[in-house]
Amino acid sequence: MRNEKEMIELIINFAKEDERIRAVYMNGSRTNPNVPKDIFQDYDVVFVVTETITFIEDKKWISEFGELIMMQEPDKNDFGRNIDLNFIMSYGFLMLFSDGNRIDLRLQTKEIMIEEYGKDKLTLPLMDKDNLLPAIPCPTDIDYHVKKPTKAEYESYTNNFWWCLQNVAKGIWRDELPYAKLMFEHTTRESLDKMVTWWIGIQQEFQVSTGKFGKYFKQYLPDSLWEMYERTYSSSDYSTMWDSIFVTCELFRILSQDVAKHFQFTYPIEDDKNMTKYLKDVRDLPINAKEIY
Repeated sequence: MRNEKEMIELIINFAKEDERIRAVYMNGSRTNPNVPKDIFQDYDVVFVVTETITFIEDKKWISEFGELIMMQEPDKNDFGRNIDLNFIMSYGFLMLFSDGNRIDLRLQTKEIMIEEYGKDKLTLPLMDKDNLLPAIPCPTDIDYHVKKPTKAEYESYTNNFWWCLQNVAKGIWRDELPYAKLMFEHTTRESLDKMVTWWIGIQQEFQVSTGKFGKYFKQYLPDSLWEMYERTYSSSDYSTMWDSIFVTCELFRILSQDVAKHFQFTYPIEDDKNMTKYLKDVRDLPINAKEIY
């Protein structure tokens, strides 16, 4: 597998040889000094170009980066919505190569670069033929650090957590596995993960990022809480799902009470008690027991 030095040299040398490309910059995890490097990190690269259309119409240039396994062009993937998009100013190629390297390449004209460059504080210039790129500070992930919750945010997520669990419960009782699973992952877990993030933020004085979709939770949670978090994932077996639901409730209770104490918020203890009882009552009902009517 080509290493980072080889890949960066390949990207820069390709840009130097192509007159359509006037500048190159990179962002993402490879510019973040706080992220451990590994072989699966993408190369998030932007080419500032004179135009995009010739790159789109004739893709032979892609072979210069290696043998493709697969490619996605996200700008044209409208999933059947027939959206009329303008590719003249900006266009993206997501490319996975046979040696495992992945380049997420964005083409953008100078006009778009002026609007976008430096908004992401993890931006790092790589090449600039015409001195187009404005001066920016060294890359930092400060924009991705955990943000302190407002009282309204805290109240919204605690309320949503307890309220939406009724949907998970009735999905299990009705033997509607896809509904129950998706309601748990899209409502319950969203609120849980938000609370995990805030709890970690408190412990780390809001100076860290927990990563996309909480990928660094394990790094920052103590073993006892991480073990509980692991148990919030379950199989398709309803008994196991119920076990995960109650572990999730207990973990949420611990974390959200800590967060409330730190910020002097009020934890909705009555919602907790009432919904916990409701969940236990539903769990003890026979599945899809039509005879109870």
